[in-house]
Amino acid sequence: MNIAGTLPVTVSHLSSTPKTVGEESIKPVVRNVAVDAYRGLVMLLMMGEVMRFADTYAAHPGNLFWRILAYNQTHVEWAGMSLHDMIQPSFTFLVGVALPYSIASRTRKGQTFGRQLGHALWRSLLLVFLGIFLRSIGRPITYFTFEDTLSQIGLGYTFAFLLYFCRPRIQWIAFASILFVYWLAWALYPAPASSFDYATVGVPSDWHHNFTGFASHWNKNSNFGNAFDVWFLNLFPRESRFAFNRGGYLTLSFVPTLGTMLLGLIAGRWYRESPERVPLKKFLFAGVGLAVLGLVLHFTGICPIVKRIWTPAWTLWSGGMCFFFLAAFAWVIDIKGFRRWAFPLVVVGLNSMAAYLIAHLCEEFILSSLHTNLGVAPFRILGPGYELFLIGVAVMLIYWLMLFWMYRNKIFVRI
Repeated sequence: MNIAGTLPVTVSHLSSTPKTVGEESIKPVVRNVAVDAYRGLVMLLMMGEVMRFADTYAAHPGNLFWRILAYNQTHVEWAGMSLHDMIQPSFTFLVGVALPYSIASRTRKGQTFGRQLGHALWRSLLLVFLGIFLRSIGRPITYFTFEDTLSQIGLGYTFAFLLYFCRPRIQWIAFASILFVYWLAWALYPAPASSFDYATVGVPSDWHHNFTGFASHWNKNSNFGNAFDVWFLNLFPRESRFAFNRGGYLTLSFVPTLGTMLLGLIAGRWYRESPERVPLKKFLFAGVGLAVLGLVLHFTGICPIVKRIWTPAWTLWSGGMCFFFLAAFAWVIDIKGFRRWAFPLVVVGLNSMAAYLIAHLCEEFILSSLHTNLGVAPFRILGPGYELFLIGVAVMLIYWLMLFWMYRNKIFVRI
């Protein structure tokens, strides 16, 4: 399975002429290498946290190279974006890209709408509970939380599946409606008063990222989404009463996250509608339009760009970035024909669910094994300041070799 519930993405470059069921069943299918490579890059960025760029920069303060790497391997505190902040939007976007291919494949195999809907519901539930399972590792009881990437996608996946069967105009209307209604709910919820004690919701006194004026509706842990979670999450058994999420993450972020998934669905539909020609202009126009609109909302104070709470402006801005990434991979791989370089990415992208689980479940085991069997000397060859980085590189290499072994043996984790 590909990340967060997607099926392997395939695209035909033979003909756009409609086929009968019999013809579809024998039509050769070619992998969409651009999408696989993009997915592989996203997974490598996620797994790459183990290389600890921030720690290497701390050991070399003032080094611009490591400063740039460290910044782009961490989430921004609140408003703005780093490369690391594009991981989850890209996950979600690629789920949408894969959806038209998944549905077409199942339809070609004779599956009814009812059966496909049942599978979509099952996939949604499995993703939600898998996210809860991963967040519960190391805790004394099940940790019911829904801000994990898999849970967020699972909560919106069935809705995206149903919207696939609507006309393109309805899909765009649904996208705009989701963002507007979500924005309105936050805008109507009372903004924190000037005397609000942010320390009561886990915001330290030296926090310098709070907005003023109308944009304060989107301040950390004093917003509509946090109020919902204080009610909702306390319906579940907990070690202690939920009051706030330290990172500011929210259950309701799945709503605008669905908007990101719809953008991917639209991109996937464009791909399928032009099997002989990459819709590069559409990707670029969509990217520019979405990014500009997101910036306008941010700088006018109507809605800030904040990834942690997935504001509508963030949906627009990050959605534009996703279209740019997809356009870049499509231009290099599909149009220019440069494919061999992408093989390491494709190995990961073809087995992205396995990559996700490996990164979450195997890191500590691999690290302890390296220390037990090799000690620290091999990783201090460049000095102690590079020790954590070199250990991370070794872990990343092991990750990739595990996925390469699975690739060679045609073992793919699917839902």
